[in-house]
Amino acid sequence: MPELIAKPALDNAPLTIGDCRLEPVELGPITSIALYPGQEKAAAKALKPMGLAFPAPNTLSQKGTARLVWTGRDQAFLIGAEAPDLGAAAAVTDQSGGWSALRLAGATVAEVLMRHVPLDLRAHAFPAGRAVRAPLGHMSAIVIREDADRFLILTFRSMARTAWHEIEVAMRSVAARAA
Repeated sequence: MPELIAKPALDNAPLTIGDCRLEPVELGPITSIALYPGQEKAAAKALKPMGLAFPAPNTLSQKGTARLVWTGRDQAFLIGAEAPDLGAAAAVTDQSGGWSALRLAGATVAEVLMRHVPLDLRAHAFPAGRAVRAPLGHMSAIVIREDADRFLILTFRSMARTAWHEIEVAMRSVAARAA
């Protein structure tokens, strides 16, 4: 019987163009938590020992390396930590193998991402701690502003190379305009 070997979605080296840097990121476990109707209090009780609260739309809750990121109505992704026992409060599914992550950092990150994400991602409109599920070109993505000049972008694993390419093209375009 053949042995399966886990491989990353991307093995690209970090890429710097202009003042932006793009790199693949290993996030650890990613778990979808979808609340059952009326179970908000039970979920809050289960998440409290982790120092996390279920996030409001377009936000996240963070404690250390663990993040609970809003991904839809009554749904969030727990990233970077094992999920607590939520019992009958929520449907819990491991998403780790289905998603890949890229980090984009630099002074013009919002300008680069706005080439493909149809939202105002400038700091005054989309401050640190915000998260949104939005298209990245033709792909579905979760976009998280980590701080003033850094975004974390999650895409389906099958779209990782395409996301990298699209962001690279946008980086080149923004850098060329600045030159």
